[in-house]
Amino acid sequence: MGKKRKERRGKAPVPENYIKTTRRTRRLKISSGAFIAPSFLGVMLFFILPFMVVIYYSLIDNPISANFVFLDNFSSIIGNTSFRTAVRNTFTFAAVAVPLAVVLSLLLAIVLEAKLPFRSQFRTFFLSPMMVPVASVVLIWQVLFHYNGAINEVLVKLGGNKIDWMKSDLALIVVVILFLWKNLGYNMILFMAALASIPKDILEVARLESATPLQTFFHIKIRYLSSSLLFVTIMSLISSFKIFREVYLLTGDYPYDSIYTLQHFMNNKFRSLDYQTLSAAAILMSLVMIVIIGILFIAENHFGKDVEG
Repeated sequence: MGKKRKERRGKAPVPENYIKTTRRTRRLKISSGAFIAPSFLGVMLFFILPFMVVIYYSLIDNPISANFVFLDNFSSIIGNTSFRTAVRNTFTFAAVAVPLAVVLSLLLAIVLEAKLPFRSQFRTFFLSPMMVPVASVVLIWQVLFHYNGAINEVLVKLGGNKIDWMKSDLALIVVVILFLWKNLGYNMILFMAALASIPKDILEVARLESATPLQTFFHIKIRYLSSSLLFVTIMSLISSFKIFREVYLLTGDYPYDSIYTLQHFMNNKFRSLDYQTLSAAAILMSLVMIVIIGILFIAENHFGKDVEG
């Protein structure tokens, strides 16, 4: 009797199933950590650690003496005329090219969603620029927009005058056309996939309720496309910063003022080994990108939350 009372007063024995579940959970956590570890180490080594080094360089006067100057590099670069010009040109280009890339690719996807003749050929036509190397793109644009190129030959035959496209204010338009030609096909395919994933029964109900195509688009399709719109906008924004490759091959280190971008500024600073100015510019650009992408995520959450519900 004494033993039984002591056992009752003590802790209840742990069930064997609970022990097995705990061991299984522990093994699962260890195996998951082992799988994640290489990726985590790679991110730390190739992304987080270099960014910490960039922050360090932005707060010192130079890599040799390494005197701490706090925000002097940031105030210096904000007062730099070339930096302000590069920022203005970069955001002007992004403000023009990114909305056009999103809207035009969405319109193309809607048009190609309909059962039109030669739909496959149109799709191939818009996707073909993705397969063209950058060097070939530059060669095509030089043939078209050189001072003695094909476009000017057509203008002369029509009674106009030749235009030095890459050395005038029209250079920005030429680069925007190049950006759209390269990116419309990829964005269009993403939108076509998103349109195909919209539940057909919802569209059928809207049709039975006599909803117009515009009402169906703005009240149903655009909400289901919110995540795709966010992704395409972010990718187009990133691609707008990569246009430096084509512009550099077309015009060199110092292009016409309207297409002198942040990448030109950073490339020139890197060649002169001005690490502290380069690092400060990179951090400022990163902060602006974080703010823009954060605003896009907030907008996507606002328009897409009812779809997820």
